Amino acid sequence: MKNTSAYYKKRLKPIPLYLIVILLSLIFFSPFLIMVTTALKTNADAFELPVKLFPRKFIWSNFPEAMEKIPYMRYMMNTILITFLSIAGQLISTPMVAYSLAKIKWKGAPLISTLIMGTMMIPYTVTMIPLYKIWSGLGMTNTYIPLIAPTFFGSPFYIIIVRQFFAGLPNSLMEAAKIDGAGELRRYVSIALPLSKPALTTVGIYAFIAAWSDYLAPLIYINKTEKLTLSLGLQGFLNQYSVDWTHLMAAATIFVVPVVIFFLFFQRNFVEGIATSGIKG
Repeated sequence: MKNTSAYYKKRLKPIPLYLIVILLSLIFFSPFLIMVTTALKTNADAFELPVKLFPRKFIWSNFPEAMEKIPYMRYMMNTILITFLSIAGQLISTPMVAYSLAKIKWKGAPLISTLIMGTMMIPYTVTMIPLYKIWSGLGMTNTYIPLIAPTFFGSPFYIIIVRQFFAGLPNSLMEAAKIDGAGELRRYVSIALPLSKPALTTVGIYAFIAAWSDYLAPLIYINKTEKLTLSLGLQGFLNQYSVDWTHLMAAATIFVVPVVIFFLFFQRNFVEGIATSGIKG
C-alpha cells in the first residue's frame, strides 16, 4: 500500500505545474485566437453583444477582400526582400565576429566583447534620431539601405549567442585541425560553421521575426507608399472615423502565418541553439 501511495503521489505531483503551463498557454494564445475568429466574422458579428468568440457564419471571403483593399502583394514583396537580405546579413557577419571573439586569441577581444554586451543596454530610441540624421545626410532615406545595411555588421544579441556557442566548442578540435595544416579560415569554414547550425538557426529565426515584423524603422525611413512594408501597410485599414476590423484582422492573420510556420519548421533547431548557447563563460 505504501508503494502504491508513493507511486500515485509521484505521478500526481507534476499535475499543478501542467495546469499552470496550460493556463499560461491559453492566455498567450488567446490574442491569436481572437484575431483569427474576428477575421472570419462580419462587422456586425465582430461588435455583437454579448461578445461571442466564434462567428455564427464563417466569412472566408474576408481574406481575399483584405488583400484587394490595399496593395497587399506589393507590401509583402517589399517585406520579403528586406527580411531575406536582413537574414543573409546577420548569418554572414554574426558568426565571423563571434568566432574571432571566441576562438582567435588577440589582445582586444575581451574588451570588444564587453563593449558589444554594453551596447545591448542602449535602447533604439536613444540612437534613433542620430541614425536618421546620418542616413538623411547620405541621401538614403526612402530606400531600404538603412534597414538592410546594419545587418551586415551584426547585432550584439546575435553575436553574443553565437560567441557563447563557439566558446563551448573543444579547443582540442581546433588544435587538431591546426596540426593537420588547416589555417584559421579553413577551421572556421570547415569545422566551426557546420557545428554551429543550431546557434545560426536561432539567429536566423530571431532575425526573421525582427525584420518581418519591424514597424518603427520602416516608419522612420520609408515615406513612399509603394515602398511600404506590411507592418506599415496594414494602416490602410484605418481611417479617420472607423476601422475595418474584420479585414484588418484577416490581413494581420496572413501577416502572422509565415512567422508561425517559420518557427514551427525550425523549432527543434531553435530550442537546441538556445540550450547550447550563451550559458558558458
